[in-house]
Amino acid sequence: MILRLLAGLSAATLLPAALLLLPLLHLAPNRLVTGAPVTAADALGAWLWPGLALAALGPGLLAAGRGKAAAGLAGLACLGALALLLAGLGAGAAELTAGKPLATRARLASGAWTGMVVLVGALALAARGARLPGGGMTASAAVAGLLACLWITGHLDALSLAVELRARSDTLGTALRDHIVLSLGALGLAAGLTVALALWRRGRGAIELAVSGVQVVPAVALLGGLVAALSALLATVPALRDYGLSALGTLPALIGIAAYLLLPLWRGQQAARRAASPAHLAAADALGLSRRQILATIRLPLGAPLLVGGLRVAAVQALGLATLGALVGAGGLGTLVFDGMAQFAPDLILLGALPIIALSLATEAALGGLEAALRRHWPR
Repeated sequence: MILRLLAGLSAATLLPAALLLLPLLHLAPNRLVTGAPVTAADALGAWLWPGLALAALGPGLLAAGRGKAAAGLAGLACLGALALLLAGLGAGAAELTAGKPLATRARLASGAWTGMVVLVGALALAARGARLPGGGMTASAAVAGLLACLWITGHLDALSLAVELRARSDTLGTALRDHIVLSLGALGLAAGLTVALALWRRGRGAIELAVSGVQVVPAVALLGGLVAALSALLATVPALRDYGLSALGTLPALIGIAAYLLLPLWRGQQAARRAASPAHLAAADALGLSRRQILATIRLPLGAPLLVGGLRVAAVQALGLATLGALVGAGGLGTLVFDGMAQFAPDLILLGALPIIALSLATEAALGGLEAALRRHWPR
């Protein structure tokens, strides 16, 4: 309660100050330069003071108010402030770029990002305070709906990130699909290897050492080593190329990412195996339970949350590591990120990075919720 009060009061006072003092936009002659900073008054115009009022009201209500009603009003104020901020930035960008060359860009600056992050965080706290189902998921859905409405109505069209998105919409769709397929493929491969390794009971110490040792190898070095090893293998056995194997592309990326996922999956599996203590198993034997009954009533209830916990860590890790698949020609959102870095184009980097962040947060929330539900359903 005290932490929420302090956070809310700080946000209520510092957020309007940050929006006023920090630049909200950068106006640049093209996508490759930072450009000149644009203040809140020039960027938001008539949207400024209503947005600041709601930006102060939302966190203030969250800090001072009590009960579901106050939290609900705080959430609505934060969502309204976010809507005014985004719509105002879009209108300001359209005004600033009107009549200028097509290459001119109005890019979101530090003040805009700070305001959006704080308002979304306050909205999530308000959703939890109002005890809405899903809490953070409800807040995320509200933000996603707001962005969709602003996008459909064209309020964001003049922002540089929206211009980049329209120019690369086809590429983004392909990259997103490849990223998800690569992540799921590596996760499935690692899960299959974990199950197979679990059958080798005498080698558990060596397996633990091996899967832990992979973590100290830099990802780029591991991918490079896999490319070299696959090249040598294909040179030795050229017939493997007839089966579609290549030293570059999806194969080395799948193997490299799966190698890093073995540790969280292995430890989750081992923790689940040890969740049922010898006393639990001895009591079950004394009651005359069969192996199937012990699995259904003891091992699974005690171990399932731990298994899902390991899967949650591995899934989020897979989404992040899949970004590096672009370095070996596996595609994915990393292609946009590295293209943006090569071209010194910040919006192109964001176009690849923001979906990765969104996917990771959604995966963390979904599997974290499943893990919590299993713990509630089968308390230890």
